[in-house]
Amino acid sequence: MSSSNWIDLAQDRDTGIETLRAHFQGHAYDPHWHDSYLVGFTEQGVQQFNCRRARHNSTPGQVFLLEPGELHDGTAPDADGFTYRMLYLDPQWIEREMAGLFEQAPQGTQLSVSHNLFHDPRLAQAISFAFAALHGQDLRMVRQGALDNLLEHLTGHLHWRTRHQADPRMPLVALRAREYLHAHYQRDLGMDELAQVCGVDRFRLNRAFKAAFGLPPHAYLVQLRLARARRLLASGVQPVQVAADLGFADQSHLGRWFMRAYGMTPAAYRKRCTKLPD
Repeated sequence: MSSSNWIDLAQDRDTGIETLRAHFQGHAYDPHWHDSYLVGFTEQGVQQFNCRRARHNSTPGQVFLLEPGELHDGTAPDADGFTYRMLYLDPQWIEREMAGLFEQAPQGTQLSVSHNLFHDPRLAQAISFAFAALHGQDLRMVRQGALDNLLEHLTGHLHWRTRHQADPRMPLVALRAREYLHAHYQRDLGMDELAQVCGVDRFRLNRAFKAAFGLPPHAYLVQLRLARARRLLASGVQPVQVAADLGFADQSHLGRWFMRAYGMTPAAYRKRCTKLPD
């Protein structure tokens, strides 16, 4: 990471919600996804990112909101870089909490994001209050009140959609390959094996998969492992053990991918989430 870049990350002890404030100049992070809902706003500069096959430029005060699994990257198109605040909301937590705000959640559905980037000053203020309360580990009642306020302002930007709804334009071969990767992400899979499972040659599979998910199968597999690595590290597992458990060649291999996706080392992430020594 450039000496001008910095990340300040913490994890709330009650909810597990991560709060992050960061500054980047130039390239921030490679395409990746999270298994959490991301909600935040840009404080300073222009935060440029690609998501849902569109390029977005987030300017000060704009709110960004991403679903779990949404592929995105980050860069600063201007020399001064950008600064932002963000919360990582666990899907089970937010759906449980939202059930108290919606009359009834339809069966077989999950919360979905209407737009990735928009203007909503009240939501931006609610994010700021929630961030301050959680990041500073304020009184429990203050933190709970700030989160309730955040959820109330989020409702206008969320809707229920059919869980795991398949895009009819998406090739069946790509869906089958994704299912296989999710079931065997810890193994040292080869393209020949994946292609055989899907009943096509590996060249056709690679093209179909990239068209459907924005990444070739090998890069998608890395993202699956990185998402799992975040959870293991946040629970206190040592980076060397995480690397071994998830099929990375070694701790350095995990570290290189983790840094490219999240802008920090696995050890630094673990320490900030758990306060445990390296």
